[in-house]
Amino acid sequence: MKSLRYLLITGAALLPASGFAADLTPPPEPASEWTFRLAPYLWMATLEGDIGQFGLPDIEIDAPFKDILKNLDFGAMAVAEAHNGTFGVLSDIMYVKLGADDGASIRNLDVDIDVTSETFTGLLAGEFRLIDAEGGSLDVLAGARLWSVSTDVDITGDLDRSASDSATWVDPTIGLKSRVDLSPDFFFNAWGMIGGFGISSDFAWDAYGGIGYQISESTALVAGYRAISVDYEKDDFKFDVIEHGPVLGAVFTF
Repeated sequence: MKSLRYLLITGAALLPASGFAADLTPPPEPASEWTFRLAPYLWMATLEGDIGQFGLPDIEIDAPFKDILKNLDFGAMAVAEAHNGTFGVLSDIMYVKLGADDGASIRNLDVDIDVTSETFTGLLAGEFRLIDAEGGSLDVLAGARLWSVSTDVDITGDLDRSASDSATWVDPTIGLKSRVDLSPDFFFNAWGMIGGFGISSDFAWDAYGGIGYQISESTALVAGYRAISVDYEKDDFKFDVIEHGPVLGAVFTF
């Protein structure tokens, strides 16, 4: 009987201490969830710079968007992002295929000249969130951008000839990406990146800034301006250009 009474007294004495210890234990943090964003966009870019291919002298390019659109065979552009807490992954894909077909006279020979140019660039970068506040965020980026540029020339008619020239390279890339909420419906977003550093291209940069309108929790419209530049040269191939122009797009959050 005495031992039973002792156990009851000891248990009663321990109960407050157990409850106090439980109160000191922090509740488990909720698991972070992945957020996915897909942003297809239209970039009405002007192309300027110097291009050298086929061992020919450099050609100075100054093509406004209307001229590029006239020769556009296909184009696809989109940004995709996956984010979980502090870390994320960002990708930016652009593919443009241009074609031109025209008749000409070469040394009194009637020929048809068909030129096809393809440009692909894809960025893959990791993100680390430096600032995550109620009114916006700031991420640091580090990754790589792949470039692939090719041109095919086919001559048919009285003279049959074909030639192609291409180059593919990868530039290391670093930068910053930010978003600032201007109101419950409007926000400002931007990024700035640099790369190349003489490893592949001599230097490359990418800058964007725009205003977004949040239609719903999962959908937003964006409008802004973007410029991207790369200076690459190897052997007889040169691609030293800058593309710049307005951007229109939509952002879908999942």
